[in-house]
Amino acid sequence: MGAVDRAAEPVLFDLRDSGVAVLTLNRPERMNAWGGGLAHAFYRCIDRAEADPAVRVIVLTGNGRAFCAGADMGDLDTIGEATESSDTDVTQLVGERHPHFVTELRTPLIAAINGACAGIGLTQALMCDVRFAAAGAKFTTAFARRGLIAEYGISWILPRIVGWGAAQDLLLSGRTFSAEEAKALGLVKDVVAAEHLMTHTLAYAEDLARNCAPSSLAVIKSQLYRDASRNLHDASADAEKLMHESMLRPDFIEGITAFFEKRPPNFPPLKEDTP
Repeated sequence: MGAVDRAAEPVLFDLRDSGVAVLTLNRPERMNAWGGGLAHAFYRCIDRAEADPAVRVIVLTGNGRAFCAGADMGDLDTIGEATESSDTDVTQLVGERHPHFVTELRTPLIAAINGACAGIGLTQALMCDVRFAAAGAKFTTAFARRGLIAEYGISWILPRIVGWGAAQDLLLSGRTFSAEEAKALGLVKDVVAAEHLMTHTLAYAEDLARNCAPSSLAVIKSQLYRDASRNLHDASADAEKLMHESMLRPDFIEGITAFFEKRPPNFPPLKEDTP
């Protein structure tokens, strides 16, 4: 694909030698607003990364001054026609998959929030496993100020990340808050200068890719989301079974051997039958 064709792609895909795939939302003229073309391209890139055993971690970021400024609502005429239609299909705006589908990936997904992050853009960022943000980036749920509701699972994930009281504030007020407040709330792990965001995020992602067993990452991620709706007894019982299975994989032997030999581990790629 030529440089001109690539520049026109709504989502860019770059696989680094480290095993980190970087997905870049690439509609800067629309502040990477979430719409049909961008959503479909995002799903294709995620599926590509998830299917490639060379990909051990995925990093998601945006091109330009926004990470994702919310749903691409078009112009006022388009919105009016959609809301007056009795068979309005919301998937035309947000795509055919709910944001929570990324929680079911076996590959860790890290968000590098480079700028404005609002509405469904915030929901999508919250469904990532870890988030970093550029200093000065602005966040908002926005829904209450648009006559909308807490969409696509944000009312489930946000309280689990920032706590009940903070989630009530952010969802009910729809106010804008800074990356620095997001860090204080635990919504993002680190806030760094914009020019250092990708370097910082990639260093974290590449550490996972280099030192963590893909099978362990896949199982632990699955445990986190499954156990969120379980009681402690069931979660512990399931963990006992999963621990036994992990000790039968070559990853366990390699991890222990590398530890005692004081060298970096050489974990095999993730197998298809790993949960």
